[in-house]
Amino acid sequence: MKFNEQQMAEFNRLVARYPEGKQKSALLPVLHLAQDSFGGWLSSETMDYVAELLQIQPIEVYEVATFYSMYNLKPVGKYVFEVCQTGPCMISGSDDIIGYIKEKLGINVGETTTDGMFTLKTVECLGACGYAPMMQMGKFYREHLTKEKVDAIINECQKNAAINN
Repeated sequence: MKFNEQQMAEFNRLVARYPEGKQKSALLPVLHLAQDSFGGWLSSETMDYVAELLQIQPIEVYEVATFYSMYNLKPVGKYVFEVCQTGPCMISGSDDIIGYIKEKLGINVGETTTDGMFTLKTVECLGACGYAPMMQMGKFYREHLTKEKVDAIINECQKNAAINN
């Protein structure tokens, strides 16, 4: 496992943002690069590789990767539903939305559908309390969720997947 030439150029660009000897500061963006480059998740081998490149201990990479929900530590589906489960979202019905998604997709939190299409995750506050209940899909927020909106999102994802195959 190694970055290709283009990925290594991006790695070098990220590390160059920081002073000499402070390459650990690039860990978050380098983990994003690694996750994007190696199948959408961070295996132990990937994290070890990142540690080697940054000249830090593997445990330093593991600590960061396991702390943040934006890093996947096992394979995920093409579409990852990250549903907020903190107070304001819960009060507005996120538990019901999570339950509905579990039922609709036939998976539990932390699982991926057998076709590899969807993964369901719960996350802590996404900072959009006024739009509760809500979830993040990649770079986009889906807000004021209802069962009908969840159905529409699932249908949209399935259509996009069919078009892109």
